[in-house]
Amino acid sequence: MAEEVIELAKKKGLQIATAESITGGLICAALTEVAGSSAVVLGGINCYQDQIKQQLLGVSSALLQQQSAVDPEVAAQLAGLVRSKFALAMQLAEDKVIGISSTGVAGPDPVADKSVGEVFLAISSSRGTRVYAEVFQGDRTQIRQASVARAMEILREELANF
Repeated sequence: MAEEVIELAKKKGLQIATAESITGGLICAALTEVAGSSAVVLGGINCYQDQIKQQLLGVSSALLQQQSAVDPEVAAQLAGLVRSKFALAMQLAEDKVIGISSTGVAGPDPVADKSVGEVFLAISSSRGTRVYAEVFQGDRTQIRQASVARAMEILREELANF
């Protein structure tokens, strides 16, 4: 499915940036596995620690303290902020960049009041920001892989609507 995402982004003249916590760079890696992906993938930030989410991207420290990083609003902020920062860094119009983010609990233990397998994926584009709440089953690897697969579906759906 990553091939389809890359082709759609090329056809639509759009770029992609990622902000990943639970997936630790796997979304960006899946995209860059595709030959020709350098035409659309700007890059990504692996923001596994809350301090990185806050300091590098600008996620609200109050939100992180009150809700934990596994939160729909954190996912939304990550997607919007990575989109803005990468557009600025590349001197691109923000409406030409899509940001996608991931945050969740891969296990083996719950985080705050969030269960293992609870994942929030967000996408930010000129069409707005949407958050997808998912619950995946399995071990750490399976949950992370399911998160990447769902991120590809979300990207494909977003690109198809441009």
